[in-house]
Amino acid sequence: MVFSVAGHAAPLRWASDAEANVPFVFHDPADQSRLTGYEYEIAQAIARRLGRPALFVQNDWDGLIPGLQRGLYDMVIDGIEITPEHEQGVLFSRPYYMTTERITVRRDQQGLDTLAALHGHVVGTLKDTTAERMLQADPSIRIRAYEEETNAYTDLKNGRLDAVLLDGTIALYYGSPDPDLKLVGEPIGQVAYGVAFAQGNTALRDQVNAALDGMMRDGELHRILARWKLWTPAMAALTGDATTPDIAPDAWDHYRAATAPATGWRARFDRYVSFLPLLLHGAVLTFAVSACAMVLAVGLGLALALMRRYGPRWLGALATLYVEIVRGTPLLIQILFIFYALPGIGLRLSPFVAGVLALGMNYAAYEAENYRAGLQSVARGQIEAAIALNMTHFQALRFVVVPQAVRMVIPVMTNDFISLLKDSSLVSVITLTELSQTYVRLSSTYYDYFGTGLLIGVAYLLLGLPFVRLARMAEARFHTGRQRRGHI
Repeated sequence: MVFSVAGHAAPLRWASDAEANVPFVFHDPADQSRLTGYEYEIAQAIARRLGRPALFVQNDWDGLIPGLQRGLYDMVIDGIEITPEHEQGVLFSRPYYMTTERITVRRDQQGLDTLAALHGHVVGTLKDTTAERMLQADPSIRIRAYEEETNAYTDLKNGRLDAVLLDGTIALYYGSPDPDLKLVGEPIGQVAYGVAFAQGNTALRDQVNAALDGMMRDGELHRILARWKLWTPAMAALTGDATTPDIAPDAWDHYRAATAPATGWRARFDRYVSFLPLLLHGAVLTFAVSACAMVLAVGLGLALALMRRYGPRWLGALATLYVEIVRGTPLLIQILFIFYALPGIGLRLSPFVAGVLALGMNYAAYEAENYRAGLQSVARGQIEAAIALNMTHFQALRFVVVPQAVRMVIPVMTNDFISLLKDSSLVSVITLTELSQTYVRLSSTYYDYFGTGLLIGVAYLLLGLPFVRLARMAEARFHTGRQRRGHI
């Protein structure tokens, strides 16, 4: 057992992507503040058997393994397939679930019920999965790999795909309930899910294996899976549990009832009203990240512009190099580098700080160019006149040149802030759940992309409009001040 300094058991930190992850780990459609899912229940059972409180850590799917390697949490439970490729990067527990691949097609389609029958067709799947590798074995199949399973099934319904090949677990929850879709053919292949650990963490791996063995022996794993309608002959073979207890699939029934299409405008309105607390939380985080990043961008951008315009040649060259490097590389890469790569040299930042730093440093390069243009528009004669009036060079810049340059670039700064507000959606890759990630969660849960999308769009609009108004007020004030000085 692991103990903290205070003598209490240290939390078992485990991670998953709960934003659009039915039935693994997801937010209960009936109560978005509550996590649920069969893997969530397995994680809670493991922690209880280890005598440690469970602590869930949200992370984007692509960041789960990098976060594990960085030490953000102890283990990952998120339907991660045990494959030779994955075993090169992480340790795995013994399998806790076995499934197969299933083909899903539209209700009116016929004949696409085997892998061979998919020859020459457009087929959707999730990226970096066993299903994708199966499809790659036939070069004639046009593969469309998705990051979210909901998008694959939506494209199938809309006729953009001929079929979807995914794990039976996913197909059961996303394909079979939809009246426009159907599962066809026999189960294909075999897929094993395991708990992932950082390389070298064999002690925790062995403890989790022991907990899983206990859950298989006493039937707790069977009970969890049966409640989610996920107990299969493959699991009976894996666990050696051939019993058939009368366990109602209450978790499956609850999910189906909670996600049933809202009928009538009143039911739809009530559902949208229930989204407001989540939208408010996402909006607050989006605003906080954006505002802090913009303050950093303005300050650093002004410093860079002054260095390029008035600093020594070597300092101007460094500032130019910074601007060109930042503008020449994608913002997403910069965010991932700051959050996941810097710990390699001992610099560990929280997700919020990393997001603010990445956005601020990126937009500072663009603000620097705006300020440089503003500084260049101020005649050199003004700084010479200020020095002639017994000002120092620094005072001339502070009181004469910079205020004029700032006034000229205010409209551009406003546009940049609104752009930064929208680009803040990229921080979702480092565990921050802002507005765009809230949209992914809600739309994939209720299959409502239109209404939920309009709500998110309105939220972004309401965040940006006040700053447009403030910018216009500032422009008007500067303009009035300049007119008054002109009459003196």
